[in-house]
Amino acid sequence: MPGILTGEALRAFVHALPKVELHVHLVGSASLPTVLELARRRPAAGVPTEPEALAEFFTFRDFPHFLRNYLAVTSLVRDARDIHTLVTGLAADLAAQNARYAEVTVTPYNHVLDGMSSDALLTGLTTGRAEAMAGHGVELAWCFDIPGEKGIVAGRETAVFALRERPEGLVSFGLGGPEVGVGRAQFVPFFTSAREAGLHSVPHAGETTGPATVWSAIHDLGAERIGHGVGAYTDPALLEYLAVQRIPLEVCPTSNVRTGQFPSIEAHPVRRLLDHGVVVTLNTDDPPMFGATLDGEYLAVAETLGLNATEIARFAKNAVEASFLPSADKSVLLTEIEEILLQDAEPLA
Repeated sequence: MPGILTGEALRAFVHALPKVELHVHLVGSASLPTVLELARRRPAAGVPTEPEALAEFFTFRDFPHFLRNYLAVTSLVRDARDIHTLVTGLAADLAAQNARYAEVTVTPYNHVLDGMSSDALLTGLTTGRAEAMAGHGVELAWCFDIPGEKGIVAGRETAVFALRERPEGLVSFGLGGPEVGVGRAQFVPFFTSAREAGLHSVPHAGETTGPATVWSAIHDLGAERIGHGVGAYTDPALLEYLAVQRIPLEVCPTSNVRTGQFPSIEAHPVRRLLDHGVVVTLNTDDPPMFGATLDGEYLAVAETLGLNATEIARFAKNAVEASFLPSADKSVLLTEIEEILLQDAEPLA
């Protein structure tokens, strides 16, 4: 078996892997300079306009504190130019980490509430997506998600918007926001409509709650992938179900630590998930807000668990296989991952 990778050999191997990001929020992907620029343009939103204060703003006490500040940043995004800037900025960051494809979560309801027109949102997404591919070689797809805390009205409006507009690149339908007190089952009609229209079901569940929320996402919402899902780790029957049914989890370790779900990467249940055969993918969630990168997630887990090249590459393969890319595109990426393994794993070990 290949040896454990460390140091520069580990960093080089992780960077060389062609990667896929399955759980990243568009607003949460805004770089710190971009947030500062928007905050200075719209100071009434209450987001700090100086770097030191913004860094403090992004130091979260708990998940509710994170959510409040996240929504404040969302309120800075008002027009097509802002959306385009976010999309192309994310693409540049992904390209710098050898990420080739991402399924990006967008919350139309929040943008419309903040005064953005539907046309502006769609224009920003469309032009940004085109530039992402042309300028950075990164393909982007969209997940339109319901802000769960805003209830059934938000669910209905999000489903109507997604199915009426159906922009190019829209592949999935999600549910985000707080989980405590926001039952998954109330959103059944909207997920049913989305699934019947051909969109994939990828709700958040088990980020801040336990197994019951994950079970509900599966049984009530027909989840094909679970956003986060780490709350499943205490239920052996659920872990077995996830493993047997091959329902992938979009795991975001640094996010879980920064929002106070676990005290450290060492305490994170990713090892338990892997040991039970669960399909784990690694993702960033809201990277600049958490000081995360996709390369960094691979490195943190690999270093903490002492993984070899084959085990690290499994995360990259899982993400490709769990994505909604066409089969031919998946095959290209999987072949490249195998080539990286053959070229580099033995000499780097």
